[in-house]
Amino acid sequence: MYAEERQQEILRRARAAGRVDVVSLADELDVTTETIRRDLTVLERAGVLRRVHGGAIPVERLGFEPALATRDEVMTAEKERIAKAALAELPEDGSVIIDAGSTTGRLAQVLPADRELTVVVNSPPLATALATRGNLNVIMLGGRVRGRTLATVDDWALQPLAHLHVDVAFMATNGCSAAKGLTTPDPAEAAIKRAMVRAAQRCVLLADHTKFTNTYLARFAALGEIDVVISDTGLDIALAADLSAAGPEVVRA
Repeated sequence: MYAEERQQEILRRARAAGRVDVVSLADELDVTTETIRRDLTVLERAGVLRRVHGGAIPVERLGFEPALATRDEVMTAEKERIAKAALAELPEDGSVIIDAGSTTGRLAQVLPADRELTVVVNSPPLATALATRGNLNVIMLGGRVRGRTLATVDDWALQPLAHLHVDVAFMATNGCSAAKGLTTPDPAEAAIKRAMVRAAQRCVLLADHTKFTNTYLARFAALGEIDVVISDTGLDIALAADLSAAGPEVVRA
Protein backbone atom coordinates (compact mmCIF):
# COMPACT_ATOMS: atom_id res chain seq x y z
CA MET A 1 0.00 0.00 0.00
CA TYR A 2 1.37 3.39 -1.01
CA ALA A 3 1.55 6.19 1.58
CA GLU A 4 -1.33 8.15 0.01
CA GLU A 5 -3.52 5.03 -0.10
CA ARG A 6 -2.74 4.32 3.55
CA GLN A 7 -3.52 7.92 4.52
CA GLN A 8 -6.86 7.78 2.72
CA GLU A 9 -7.67 4.53 4.54
CA ILE A 10 -6.79 6.17 7.87
CA LEU A 11 -9.05 9.10 7.02
CA ARG A 12 -11.87 6.75 6.02
CA ARG A 13 -11.59 4.87 9.32
CA ALA A 14 -11.47 8.09 11.34
CA ARG A 15 -14.65 9.38 9.72
CA ALA A 16 -16.42 6.04 10.14
CA ALA A 17 -15.46 5.54 13.80
CA GLY A 18 -15.07 9.15 14.93
CA ARG A 19 -11.49 8.51 16.07
CA VAL A 20 -8.39 6.42 15.29
CA ASP A 21 -5.49 5.44 17.52
CA VAL A 22 -1.88 5.01 16.50
CA VAL A 23 -1.24 1.54 17.95
CA SER A 24 -4.31 -0.07 16.41
CA LEU A 25 -3.64 1.48 13.02
CA ALA A 26 -0.03 0.29 13.03
CA ASP A 27 -1.14 -3.24 13.85
CA GLU A 28 -4.00 -3.35 11.34
CA LEU A 29 -2.07 -1.71 8.48
CA ASP A 30 1.15 -3.64 9.24
CA VAL A 31 3.43 -0.61 9.58
CA THR A 32 5.33 0.98 12.45
CA THR A 33 3.79 3.45 14.87
CA GLU A 34 6.29 6.04 13.59
CA THR A 35 4.87 5.61 10.07
CA ILE A 36 1.33 6.11 11.37
CA ARG A 37 2.37 9.25 13.26
CA ARG A 38 3.89 10.65 10.06
CA ASP A 39 0.66 9.82 8.21
CA LEU A 40 -1.39 11.61 10.85
CA THR A 41 0.86 14.64 10.58
CA VAL A 42 0.30 14.74 6.81
CA LEU A 43 -3.47 14.47 7.27
CA GLU A 44 -3.49 17.16 9.94
CA ARG A 45 -1.56 19.51 7.67
CA ALA A 46 -4.14 18.79 4.96
CA GLY A 47 -6.77 20.00 7.40
CA VAL A 48 -8.80 16.78 7.53
CA LEU A 49 -7.70 15.32 10.91
CA ARG A 50 -6.84 16.86 14.26
CA ARG A 51 -4.15 15.11 16.31
CA VAL A 52 -5.09 14.14 19.85
CA HIS A 53 -3.23 12.09 22.45
CA GLY A 54 -2.59 8.63 21.03
CA GLY A 55 -4.44 9.19 17.76
CA ALA A 56 -6.57 11.62 15.77
CA ILE A 57 -10.15 12.87 15.26
CA PRO A 58 -11.74 14.00 11.97
CA VAL A 59 -12.06 17.78 11.90
CA GLU A 60 -15.78 17.73 11.12
CA ARG A 61 -16.41 16.09 14.51
CA LEU A 62 -14.83 19.11 16.19
CA GLY A 63 -16.45 21.71 13.96
CA PHE A 64 -12.86 22.75 13.19
CA GLU A 65 -12.15 24.86 10.13
CA PRO A 66 -8.51 25.33 9.06
CA ALA A 67 -7.46 28.89 8.24
CA LEU A 68 -7.06 29.86 4.57
CA ALA A 69 -3.28 30.22 4.91
CA THR A 70 -3.05 26.68 6.29
CA ARG A 71 -5.18 25.22 3.48
CA ASP A 72 -3.19 27.10 0.87
CA GLU A 73 -0.04 25.23 1.88
CA VAL A 74 -1.36 21.70 1.25
CA MET A 75 -2.26 19.80 -1.94
CA THR A 76 -0.56 22.59 -3.90
CA ALA A 77 0.24 20.52 -7.01
CA GLU A 78 -3.28 19.09 -7.07
CA LYS A 79 -4.84 22.54 -6.71
CA GLU A 80 -2.75 23.90 -9.55
CA ARG A 81 -3.88 21.08 -11.84
CA ILE A 82 -7.50 21.66 -10.84
CA ALA A 83 -7.19 25.39 -11.56
CA LYS A 84 -5.69 24.79 -15.00
CA ALA A 85 -8.42 22.29 -15.85
CA ALA A 86 -11.03 24.86 -14.77
CA LEU A 87 -9.84 27.27 -17.48
CA ALA A 88 -11.77 25.12 -19.98
CA GLU A 89 -14.99 26.22 -18.23
CA LEU A 90 -14.37 29.96 -18.64
CA PRO A 91 -16.67 31.81 -21.04
CA GLU A 92 -15.04 33.53 -24.03
CA ASP A 93 -16.30 36.78 -22.53
CA GLY A 94 -18.95 37.60 -19.99
CA SER A 95 -19.05 37.23 -16.22
CA VAL A 96 -17.93 34.76 -13.57
CA ILE A 97 -18.01 34.38 -9.81
CA ILE A 98 -14.87 33.14 -8.08
CA ASP A 99 -15.73 31.98 -4.57
CA ALA A 100 -13.26 32.52 -1.71
CA GLY A 101 -11.03 29.48 -1.19
CA SER A 102 -7.55 28.10 -1.63
CA THR A 103 -8.28 26.16 -4.84
CA THR A 104 -10.43 28.87 -6.40
CA GLY A 105 -7.62 31.28 -5.53
CA ARG A 106 -5.33 29.25 -7.79
CA LEU A 107 -7.81 29.75 -10.62
CA ALA A 108 -7.67 33.52 -10.10
CA GLN A 109 -3.88 33.36 -10.49
CA VAL A 110 -4.07 31.66 -13.91
CA LEU A 111 -6.91 33.64 -15.53
CA PRO A 112 -5.86 34.38 -19.14
CA ALA A 113 -4.86 37.91 -20.15
CA ASP A 114 -6.54 37.71 -23.56
CA ARG A 115 -10.16 37.43 -22.35
CA GLU A 116 -12.45 40.28 -21.26
CA LEU A 117 -14.30 39.17 -18.14
CA THR A 118 -16.31 40.61 -15.30
CA VAL A 119 -15.20 38.80 -12.15
CA VAL A 120 -17.31 38.85 -8.98
CA VAL A 121 -15.44 37.93 -5.80
CA ASN A 122 -16.13 37.85 -2.06
CA SER A 123 -12.46 37.79 -1.07
CA PRO A 124 -10.54 41.05 -0.50
CA PRO A 125 -7.18 39.41 -1.34
CA LEU A 126 -8.56 38.11 -4.66
CA ALA A 127 -10.08 41.50 -5.47
CA THR A 128 -6.76 43.21 -4.83
CA ALA A 129 -4.83 40.71 -6.95
CA LEU A 130 -7.24 40.90 -9.90
CA ALA A 131 -8.07 44.62 -9.91
CA THR A 132 -4.81 45.58 -11.63
CA ARG A 133 -5.52 43.29 -14.60
CA GLY A 134 -6.53 45.43 -17.58
CA ASN A 135 -8.79 42.79 -19.13
CA LEU A 136 -10.83 42.23 -15.97
CA ASN A 137 -13.71 44.21 -14.49
CA VAL A 138 -13.69 43.25 -10.81
CA ILE A 139 -16.76 43.49 -8.56
CA MET A 140 -16.08 43.07 -4.86
CA LEU A 141 -18.96 41.94 -2.64
CA GLY A 142 -19.02 43.86 0.62
CA GLY A 143 -19.90 42.68 4.09
CA ARG A 144 -18.23 41.31 7.20
CA VAL A 145 -14.88 39.64 6.51
CA ARG A 146 -14.44 36.26 8.22
CA GLY A 147 -10.91 36.12 9.55
CA ARG A 148 -10.54 32.38 9.06
CA THR A 149 -11.46 32.31 5.36
CA LEU A 150 -11.08 36.01 4.38
CA ALA A 151 -14.52 35.79 2.78
CA THR A 152 -17.17 38.50 2.99
CA VAL A 153 -20.53 37.42 4.40
CA ASP A 154 -23.89 38.72 5.66
CA ASP A 155 -26.41 41.09 4.06
CA TRP A 156 -24.02 43.46 2.31
CA ALA A 157 -22.73 40.53 0.29
CA LEU A 158 -26.08 38.75 -0.08
CA GLN A 159 -28.08 41.69 -1.42
CA PRO A 160 -25.96 42.34 -4.56
CA LEU A 161 -25.95 38.62 -5.42
CA ALA A 162 -29.75 38.63 -5.54
CA HIS A 163 -29.52 41.05 -8.50
CA LEU A 164 -26.69 39.39 -10.43
CA HIS A 165 -26.72 36.81 -13.21
CA VAL A 166 -23.33 35.42 -14.22
CA ASP A 167 -22.27 32.85 -16.78
CA VAL A 168 -20.24 30.60 -14.48
CA ALA A 169 -19.70 30.35 -10.72
CA PHE A 170 -16.48 28.65 -9.65
CA MET A 171 -17.24 27.32 -6.18
CA ALA A 172 -15.16 26.10 -3.24
CA THR A 173 -16.35 23.73 -0.52
CA ASN A 174 -15.17 22.18 2.73
CA GLY A 175 -17.08 18.96 2.19
CA CYS A 176 -18.90 17.15 -0.59
CA SER A 177 -20.75 13.87 -0.81
CA ALA A 178 -23.35 12.33 -3.09
CA ALA A 179 -25.78 12.03 -0.18
CA LYS A 180 -25.30 15.38 1.58
CA GLY A 181 -24.16 17.64 -1.25
CA LEU A 182 -21.82 20.60 -0.65
CA THR A 183 -21.24 21.70 2.93
CA THR A 184 -19.22 24.22 4.93
CA PRO A 185 -18.84 24.85 8.70
CA ASP A 186 -20.19 28.41 8.84
CA PRO A 187 -23.89 29.16 8.14
CA ALA A 188 -23.15 32.76 7.12
CA GLU A 189 -20.64 31.63 4.52
CA ALA A 190 -23.03 28.90 3.37
CA ALA A 191 -25.67 31.57 2.70
CA ILE A 192 -23.27 33.46 0.41
CA LYS A 193 -22.30 30.30 -1.43
CA ARG A 194 -25.97 29.38 -1.87
CA ALA A 195 -26.66 32.81 -3.37
CA MET A 196 -23.68 32.43 -5.71
CA VAL A 197 -25.01 29.12 -7.00
CA ARG A 198 -28.41 30.70 -7.64
CA ALA A 199 -26.86 33.67 -9.46
CA ALA A 200 -25.03 31.50 -12.01
CA GLN A 201 -26.12 29.85 -15.24
CA ARG A 202 -23.49 27.13 -14.68
CA CYS A 203 -21.70 26.05 -11.51
CA VAL A 204 -18.26 24.45 -11.39
CA LEU A 205 -16.93 22.98 -8.14
CA LEU A 206 -13.16 23.06 -7.60
CA ALA A 207 -12.15 20.68 -4.81
CA ASP A 208 -9.21 18.39 -4.13
CA HIS A 209 -9.93 14.77 -3.27
CA THR A 210 -9.69 15.25 0.53
CA LYS A 211 -12.99 17.20 0.46
CA PHE A 212 -15.11 14.26 -0.69
CA THR A 213 -17.27 12.19 1.68
CA ASN A 214 -16.67 14.95 4.25
CA THR A 215 -19.77 16.64 5.70
CA TYR A 216 -19.97 19.89 7.68
CA LEU A 217 -22.71 21.81 9.49
CA ALA A 218 -24.26 23.93 6.72
CA ARG A 219 -25.32 22.66 3.30
CA PHE A 220 -25.33 25.19 0.46
CA ALA A 221 -26.00 23.10 -2.66
CA ALA A 222 -27.06 19.66 -3.81
CA LEU A 223 -24.83 17.88 -6.30
CA GLY A 224 -27.61 18.16 -8.85
CA GLU A 225 -27.13 21.94 -8.79
CA ILE A 226 -23.50 21.59 -9.88
CA ASP A 227 -22.68 21.18 -13.58
CA VAL A 228 -19.01 20.15 -13.32
CA VAL A 229 -16.87 18.84 -10.46
CA ILE A 230 -13.12 19.25 -11.01
CA SER A 231 -10.88 17.33 -8.61
CA ASP A 232 -7.52 15.57 -8.84
CA THR A 233 -6.49 12.00 -9.62
CA GLY A 234 -6.55 11.17 -5.90
CA LEU A 235 -10.34 11.08 -6.14
CA ASP A 236 -11.39 7.43 -6.06
CA ILE A 237 -12.80 6.27 -9.42
CA ALA A 238 -15.79 4.58 -7.80
CA LEU A 239 -16.55 7.70 -5.77
CA ALA A 240 -16.24 9.80 -8.93
CA ALA A 241 -18.84 7.54 -10.57
CA ASP A 242 -21.19 8.02 -7.58
CA LEU A 243 -20.81 11.78 -7.84
CA SER A 244 -21.44 11.70 -11.58
CA ALA A 245 -24.59 9.63 -11.08
CA ALA A 246 -25.94 12.47 -8.92
CA GLY A 247 -25.75 14.90 -11.83
CA PRO A 248 -22.46 16.70 -12.51
CA GLU A 249 -19.73 15.85 -14.98
CA VAL A 250 -16.65 14.81 -12.97
CA VAL A 251 -13.12 15.70 -14.11
CA ARG A 252 -10.04 14.19 -12.44
CA ALA A 253 -7.17 16.54 -13.33
